[in-house]
Amino acid sequence: MKNLKRVLGIGVVAAASVFILAADHIDAPAVKGGTSDITDFYAFQAENTNNLVFVANVQGLISPSATADAAFDESVLVEINIDTDGDNIEDMVIQAIPRDGKMYFFGPVAPSQTGLNSTIATTATNTGWVDITTYGEAAVTETNAMGMTFFAGPRDDPFFMDFAQYSAIIAGTADGFNDPGADTFAGSNVMSIVVEVPKSMIGGSGTINTWVESKKK
Repeated sequence: MKNLKRVLGIGVVAAASVFILAADHIDAPAVKGGTSDITDFYAFQAENTNNLVFVANVQGLISPSATADAAFDESVLVEINIDTDGDNIEDMVIQAIPRDGKMYFFGPVAPSQTGLNSTIATTATNTGWVDITTYGEAAVTETNAMGMTFFAGPRDDPFFMDFAQYSAIIAGTADGFNDPGADTFAGSNVMSIVVEVPKSMIGGSGTINTWVESKKK
C-alpha cells in the first residue's frame, strides 16, 4: 500500500464525506441506471470455516454485449458494515474503492464515524488490493498477509427471481411459484466485489449483523 494517498488522489482522501445511494436491481429513482446501484449483498461462511465471505454486487442488468465496457466508478465507495454487538450500528467496516484498474480494500476497521457519512480509512492496518478482472478473463484474486482474499470484476448475476410469475401471484392469477421457475436475470451480469475475511479479525460474540452501502463523494 505504498504511496496509497497518491494513488487514491488527495481529493478523495481529504474530501471523502459521502452519502448513501442504495437499491436492488435498479428500482430506486435516485440510482436507477447508475454505477452506485446495489443489486445484492451476500454474507456466508467460507469453505474454510474459519473465514467469512462478503459479496457486494452493483450495476445490475448488464448485458453480455455491454459487460466488456462496464467499469467500477472511481467516485463510488462500497462499504460493508458489520455490527458485532446487536445495536444495529456498525462496529467495523470494510471499504472498497477502485483506482486505475485496481480495487483497494480497507478494513475490517472501526469507522471514524458511523451512519451516512464515511471517511476512507487509509491509515487502517488491514488493507489490500487486487487487479480488477476484465470480462472473459479468469478470475484474478489476491491474498494479503493477514489472510484476507480479494476479488473485483464482472460476474453473472447470481440472484434468481421469476418476475413474470411474481407479477401473476400479485395479480391473483397464480397461486405460487413454479418449480422450476424462469430466471428473469439469466444472461445478465453485475460488477462484483468479494472479500474473504478470517472470523478472528471481526470479533464479537459469534453473531453479527451486516449490510452494505454505496457512497458517492
